[in-house]
Amino acid sequence: MPNIIGIVLDLILIGTRVAQGRRELNLSQAALSRKAGISRATLDALENGRAGEMGYSKVSRLLAALGLELTIQVARSQRPTLDELLREEQDDESLGRRR
Repeated sequence: MPNIIGIVLDLILIGTRVAQGRRELNLSQAALSRKAGISRATLDALENGRAGEMGYSKVSRLLAALGLELTIQVARSQRPTLDELLREEQDDESLGRRR
């Protein structure tokens, strides 16, 4: 089970992506909230990182209204291996990046 900090950060990232998607579709907060069946105040709180908690059904309706979906994947909780770090450094060098 993720800790509460992880959940809050994820909700903040979702809110940022929802705001970005709404703007890309040239929708106002009022128009998107009507389309998703939630209040404009709830949408505003999500987009601005003030939504303390939001149910899955609200999030999924918002994402569906924007043509987005939520996916679940295994979190990478271990440190990178030396081989992974060396590959990353080689990739950076091949692209002309400096660290």
